Amino acid sequence: MTVIPAFDVTEQFQTLGPDINRAVAAVLASGQYINGPAVEAFAHSFREYVGTEHCVVCNSGTDALYLALRALNIGPGDEVITPSFTFIATAEVISAVGATPVFVDIDLDSFTLDCTRLEAALSDRTRAIMPVHLFGQPVDLGAILDLAQRYGLAVVEDCAQATGAQWQGRSVGSIGQVGCFSFYPTKNLGGCGDGGAITTNDGDLAATMTMLREHGSRVKYHHEAIGVNSRLDSVQAAILAIKLGHLEGWNQQRRQIAATYQQLLSGLEEVICPQQGGLGQGVWNQYTVRLTGATATGGQRDRVQQLLRQAGVITAVYYPLPLHLQPVYRHLGYQPGDLPASETAAHQVLSLPMFPELRVDQQERVVAQLKTALVEVGLTAAVASGIS
Repeated sequence: MTVIPAFDVTEQFQTLGPDINRAVAAVLASGQYINGPAVEAFAHSFREYVGTEHCVVCNSGTDALYLALRALNIGPGDEVITPSFTFIATAEVISAVGATPVFVDIDLDSFTLDCTRLEAALSDRTRAIMPVHLFGQPVDLGAILDLAQRYGLAVVEDCAQATGAQWQGRSVGSIGQVGCFSFYPTKNLGGCGDGGAITTNDGDLAATMTMLREHGSRVKYHHEAIGVNSRLDSVQAAILAIKLGHLEGWNQQRRQIAATYQQLLSGLEEVICPQQGGLGQGVWNQYTVRLTGATATGGQRDRVQQLLRQAGVITAVYYPLPLHLQPVYRHLGYQPGDLPASETAAHQVLSLPMFPELRVDQQERVVAQLKTALVEVGLTAAVASGIS
């Protein structure tokens, strides 16, 4: 049985392998492995791609968020508004700088921040809003920017899953004060290890983030702040520079795959397909559906996933427990039912295989097996619609 993986980078490497091998060999031969010409060249190219004046590269998307908050002087006593339905890193960095995450519910159609709930979450301690362009779908930033301007708040875009996405014709990461990107291998622009970048039009913020990533130093061995070691190495930069030239093509392939899924799943009432906002153009880092009728514990969803795995179709669950109910945030006092959309998503979501090289016949098999699993679990009845 041939397995359809949730994500596959091997075909990408088969295509780009010779170029990548040459680039890596050139870096190794140069002896400049940290902060060398390859890093500077990639930072310049990525800045131009996003459309900002500055780009500070670092060693992960998590550090990108952390450095942004540090540069904005957000710390103890401050609050940052962010969605509960996202990866832990988004909230983790808020806690890491000593501030408090304030969790807001999501819009179930797009899985992104429900902007109608933002103002109610404000307090006199709110310093920033951190929207997440989850699964590659851009948040509707209009209400966020309006609120931020009225209350003097910073907007830190978490673009980890959305490199190349646009909102009103502008690249995500160029719209708030700061944009934070991840180059983890599963991302749309993924390296062969960890990596991250921060984009901004504020030169002072860029200089501060650069200083903080270098142990709090602008001049070697002179330290003005407690910083971190968060540098993107030259090998990763060389690999990312090659891949950046292919990103738009890959993103277009992802859009076509999403459209095919949408067509194949149409008419299946038990599966709710993700929706994209009218002002944004997503890049489909994940294609995440919701299985209606799934039990409150997510047990039926998990059984569907197990049956798909047995049939050679690998899927993923992003995320089975929203952040406001995570044990690490129990002290904040959130209770089940406080953020119902986030909790519903956690029980129902299933991310289908998604990578640029996914073929139509593979998608057809994914959907056929999904229909079969839904029948077996009892989430739908077998009807004369091709379910077998």
